[in-house]
Amino acid sequence: MAVKKDYYEILGVSKNATEEELRKAYRQLALKYHPDRNHGDKAAEEQFKYINEAYAVLSDKEKRKQYDQVGSEGFHQRFSQEDIFRNFNFGDIFSNFGFGPNDIFESLFGTRRGKSRVKSTVDFDGFHSGSSGPFGGGTESHYDFTGVPRGEPKRGQDLTANLNISFYESIKGGERTFPIQTFGRREEIKVAIPPGINHGQQLRLKGKGAPSSSGGAPGDLYLTIQVGKDPLFWREGNDIYTEKEISLTDAMLGTTVEVPTLDAKKKIKIKPLTHPGTKIRLKGFGVPSTQGKSHGDLYIVIKVRFPKNLSDKQKELVVSLKEQGL
Repeated sequence: MAVKKDYYEILGVSKNATEEELRKAYRQLALKYHPDRNHGDKAAEEQFKYINEAYAVLSDKEKRKQYDQVGSEGFHQRFSQEDIFRNFNFGDIFSNFGFGPNDIFESLFGTRRGKSRVKSTVDFDGFHSGSSGPFGGGTESHYDFTGVPRGEPKRGQDLTANLNISFYESIKGGERTFPIQTFGRREEIKVAIPPGINHGQQLRLKGKGAPSSSGGAPGDLYLTIQVGKDPLFWREGNDIYTEKEISLTDAMLGTTVEVPTLDAKKKIKIKPLTHPGTKIRLKGFGVPSTQGKSHGDLYIVIKVRFPKNLSDKQKELVVSLKEQGL
């Protein structure tokens, strides 16, 4: 059996499928290919893994958005299998199937899971105090699988936090140092922000989570990137947009204007008879790819400023133009 790579094809749905359509397709296919119903069929077991992987991504709004933006190949370059299945609750999905969550986990990864570990989420700008969360702040918790066989020392808890960065930092990258306190341990952590990182993506800091209570390795710290809004620019995929307002006469006759970029201002030519909403592309002035091999583009969206009032002389000129068919 050839395994399809496109998640929408795997589930047999369109790219505009609703959450309910995704869930229905997933349940039908998961029942069909579940290993307990296909004993010894390795092809069915492999297809079952891909069905779960597809639904884990498409059922998560942020992961689906990333997948739609970069496609299957680009998505797998950015996200590991651990990233894909983070927060995917097998037990909830299969609660009415007659299969236990351990069965699903074992089918996918070849091991039974230990107890769930709590992953605490907090807003991060430095760290908060005065609360009982592992960072001294935040109350939201969710669960995922440890993947540790029974009898072995369990890893410490994975922790997540939001890291607020500027729009400029998200494009150019940079470095942040901040204090963190977990379970009485305070540490200064240095984080490299890769160029081109997008809102909602995560950075993994290995071993910076909670310590293990049974002698195992410490958990990891996952920083979810929160990109602030910029007064001049906005981002769509790997392209950046900004606006430039010009006068009505400049739009008609053409002109040269100075526009902002992320590095320095640049002069561009406006052609005669440029319409409002025209986009002028500056190739390579956009967002670098995460592999650093290419850049998106910068688009200047032209806005035309109409006069609020006309003098008598200006009115005469406009009337004259009208009479000439303009």
